[in-house]
Amino acid sequence: MSGLFDLSGKRALVTGSSGGIGAALAAGLAGAGAEVVLNGRDADRLEAARAALAERTGRPVRAAAFDVTDATAVEEAVRDIGPLDILVNNTGVQHREPMLDVPLRQWQRLLDTNLTGAFTVGRAVAAGMVERGAGKIVNICSVQSWLARPGIAGYAATKGGLAMLTKSMCAEWAPHGLCVNGLAPGYVVTELTSALVNDPEFDRWIRARTPAGRWATVDDLVGTLVWLSAPASDFVNGQVIAVDGGLTAVI
Repeated sequence: MSGLFDLSGKRALVTGSSGGIGAALAAGLAGAGAEVVLNGRDADRLEAARAALAERTGRPVRAAAFDVTDATAVEEAVRDIGPLDILVNNTGVQHREPMLDVPLRQWQRLLDTNLTGAFTVGRAVAAGMVERGAGKIVNICSVQSWLARPGIAGYAATKGGLAMLTKSMCAEWAPHGLCVNGLAPGYVVTELTSALVNDPEFDRWIRARTPAGRWATVDDLVGTLVWLSAPASDFVNGQVIAVDGGLTAVI
């Protein structure tokens, strides 16, 4: 039974993993036995994260500094990393502003990073997976893949698009041995959500809106990611799995 969740001998790239959710996901994969490659744009911050994860797990950890919105850099990095068994498309940005006021450049930034970035990295990695006839891709979606709130139109649009990109990747690549799924976190306590966590009114709303009665932690996401990356989920394909304490299950 333990072999169902064993990632020994597998190489995994986690984009946007210098900190926050990405760093926790990378640590979870390493803990399951994978050789992890971290990614981010800031080379110094990335190296610090790499060293910290290597010390924490006692396992080799690699780092690849590149911008997911730069298609040329993506292709070069994927080629330098070598064959990948697992890809986690985690890189994402947020912008909070009423839709009537959002500058077009911010809308485009969200599209380029959250959606086109996943497409670009996914396609670059999938080419090798298709050739080898195996691979796991996990796109980090969101409860905003299905639910809208005022002030985050661009983010919700990109996450909704990412959910459908996940299904499209499955449709094209599952016949070649790939499993492509999405993991959709609920509201997670991170540095990026600290303003919301510390807003008493919003905090009360989230706790009341979520049947589990609390925010998620980054560690709450790890088990589902390992499952989606491991042999245990080999017949799970094209799905977007909510890890949200029940938030999307209720009105």
